[in-house]
Amino acid sequence: MRAFNVAVAGATGAVGQTMIKVLEERNFPVKDIRLLASERSVGKKLKFKGEEIPVQKLDHDSFKGIDIALFSAGGDRSLTFAPSAAKAGAVVIDNSSAWRMDPDVPLVVPEVNAHAIAYYTNKGIIANPNCSTIQMVVVLKPLHTKAYIRRIVVSTYQAVSGTGQKAITELEGQVRAWAAGRPMENKVYPHRIAFNCLPHIDSFLENGYTKEEMKMVNETRKIMEIPNVQVCATTVRVPVFYSHSESVNVEFAGKITPEEARELLKNAPGVKVVDDPFNNVYPLAIDAAGQDLTYVGRIRKDLSCENGLVMWIVADNIRKGAATNAVQIAEILGEKYL
Repeated sequence: MRAFNVAVAGATGAVGQTMIKVLEERNFPVKDIRLLASERSVGKKLKFKGEEIPVQKLDHDSFKGIDIALFSAGGDRSLTFAPSAAKAGAVVIDNSSAWRMDPDVPLVVPEVNAHAIAYYTNKGIIANPNCSTIQMVVVLKPLHTKAYIRRIVVSTYQAVSGTGQKAITELEGQVRAWAAGRPMENKVYPHRIAFNCLPHIDSFLENGYTKEEMKMVNETRKIMEIPNVQVCATTVRVPVFYSHSESVNVEFAGKITPEEARELLKNAPGVKVVDDPFNNVYPLAIDAAGQDLTYVGRIRKDLSCENGLVMWIVADNIRKGAATNAVQIAEILGEKYL
């Protein structure tokens, strides 16, 4: 694979900085890297392969000569600047929700639907899915291949890092205040997050679900290419810094045993089976943090339906749920299409 000129838009954010880190860790062939952010971050320096790279202002002229543009600048900025990047000849891999449900934009998890990358030519944009959707479909894909999935019920327990650095700081501050006996302030979330669970991620819709929950419904259908699968999601913010956890109930058209599921998942790309509950071995958020694998355990029969399984899935939301997935897409793009 040849070397590419790469831009990272939103480079100073948590996901943007992790994208830079993952590019280096995975030895992606970068010829030149351009780090872009808002005007207030211009001049700030970030390290890449031992070199300090100054941040430049993100604007419509930022992408001349760029081959691949990794976007983590938010939905509004993506809608504004991604078309300019594509027009300049770059392929955009966007981490926001802006393009995910656009029928002309592929929504890609490499372990699940890498073939969809080929459709980047429609608009020059590839969408990175929602973090909680990514880790679920990585596990469900090999099971769906064995026994067709009819219905999914998922409850998520999502880390504060999914909201960004300000939420991490708020949780830290609340814990320190609690330990010191001071009042706990909340600005990021409508209620305090320390020692609490908030069944509220993103805004509520008229149907009573949140945008985050409907993302899981719609994105799962598009990525797995099963438009009629029934999906019901409840998403909860919990006082964990990194890694999202999920309880997933799956109903299949045919029989699949827990033992068969474990064997399939042991050989599945990007998945690690951690499943020995009688010895207290199961996926933990603290173990997944900083890792790129998706962990699955507590695989058992769903006692409420004939062809059902229940499982517990955990992954780092900043890495596999965002930055690493984007870089994996870039790797396939570079190897097969550019």
